[in-house]
Amino acid sequence: MPRPARFRPALSRRARLGAATVAALVTGTAVFGIGQATAEHSIPRTDKEIPNLTQVQDKIKAYYGDTVTADGEHYASPRSNYAHQVRGIESKARGYLSKALVRHARAGKAKPAIVLDIDDTTLLTYNYELQVGFHFTEESQDKYLAHTDMDPVFGMDRLVNWAHDKGAEVFFLTGRKEAQRDWSVRNLKNVGYGVPLDRRHVYLKDKEHPPPYLPCGSTCSTIEYKSGTRKHIESLGYNIVANFGDQYSDLRGGAGDRTFKMPNPMYYLP
Repeated sequence: MPRPARFRPALSRRARLGAATVAALVTGTAVFGIGQATAEHSIPRTDKEIPNLTQVQDKIKAYYGDTVTADGEHYASPRSNYAHQVRGIESKARGYLSKALVRHARAGKAKPAIVLDIDDTTLLTYNYELQVGFHFTEESQDKYLAHTDMDPVFGMDRLVNWAHDKGAEVFFLTGRKEAQRDWSVRNLKNVGYGVPLDRRHVYLKDKEHPPPYLPCGSTCSTIEYKSGTRKHIESLGYNIVANFGDQYSDLRGGAGDRTFKMPNPMYYLP
């Protein structure tokens, strides 16, 4: 979402369900549904190469362990396959960071840091996505964020707080727009991220006044914006030992020793 911050029309900033499945088709990855073959063509030649949208949504809900409250709110289950997969990634990250942070402490050089996206990396957008029927708009996102806190991605609050206690500086790097700063910081704080959340540690996308360290200015792609900001963080004397994101565009472009890809089948950000 803006989550560098993360389904609208295919050419929009967030390519939603339809484009996500198209991306799967283009790359030749498996798709859902009996009779829906793996695509070999960038433009499907028959309907059999296109996943059924309703079936895809049902698969997503099952993966997240869709739980509906009495007032109709949808939430992901901590016992879901999604939660299980996330915990496996967090376990690997904790094991890696345990060693990496010790090495940095002994070396006494650049201060170690971790960088994390917000949407579906540290805060879970599932409830919002179900409310809007997987159809993102900036207006609906603003309305939601202004009044509602998203839950933390299962266990990520504990991992982040632990890494900070072990000596890692924590930076949040999101594609959310600058106007959403107060809502984003409030949400992170309210759900248990006990780390500094000032402007030095939380980076949002400011198209109106882009920072001078981004040569692409207001026209940055996600990769340019995120990798350029990571390079800026390292120029401040930090070494990014780990970079977390739910989109590959969160992770590409360098500046970071290791990347951790969080699962997200709900949308695709190029």
